Amino acid sequence: MPAKPLRSFRYLSFDVVGTLIDFEAGLVGSLRSIAAEHGVDLDGEAALALYRTARYTPEALSFPDDLARVYLEIAPDLGLPLDPALGVRLRDGVAGWAPFADSVAAMARLKQHYRLIAMTNAQRWAFAHFDAALGHPFHAAFTTDDTGTEKPDPAFFHHVFAFVEGEGGTRDDILHVAQSQYHDIGISRALGLTNCWIERRHDVAGYGGTIAPADFTTPDYHFTSMAALAGAVEVEFA
Repeated sequence: MPAKPLRSFRYLSFDVVGTLIDFEAGLVGSLRSIAAEHGVDLDGEAALALYRTARYTPEALSFPDDLARVYLEIAPDLGLPLDPALGVRLRDGVAGWAPFADSVAAMARLKQHYRLIAMTNAQRWAFAHFDAALGHPFHAAFTTDDTGTEKPDPAFFHHVFAFVEGEGGTRDDILHVAQSQYHDIGISRALGLTNCWIERRHDVAGYGGTIAPADFTTPDYHFTSMAALAGAVEVEFA
């Protein structure tokens, strides 16, 4: 059992894209829309693998602006037109990416017990759309525009620690909730945070559009949905 009960935390910090927002469905859906217009049958898992390789390179720009570049890199392998306008369309489509089916209700439930903090590698313009789609649940939000870096850089987390300390808290008051082993679970453990892994791909092999970690980190808490986390919290607070 985890060393700390869920009711002992004051803050829940969240990865957003992939944990609360269904980034794989959004990305693949946009690519399939383009593919359908050009008579191409697109394999979603193959597209995610190509995206992962293209996204995590030294040439990468900030997300999701980088999707315009990524599209041009992966389009030939997907049989799609090498058209910069389609890359812009892929990027702009991020504004319509939807939450997972359980995210909005779960965040509303969790907000009754904690201060919720967004920690996203997305730019602020994209986060504004995600926040609205989630029902504006956050007490505070940190984007790559705010921090000047991306997770798993420890500096990103230190911005959040400083904010919490400004409210009289410490990192011991935070439970970090995320789906990415690479971006969140491993580094949160290294920084002494209690963490919660939301294994969104529990029924699908591999890491999809997210880079695989060098080493798997066993989380303090492990759920396959946000609804399950919210339910566990409510049991403890009952």
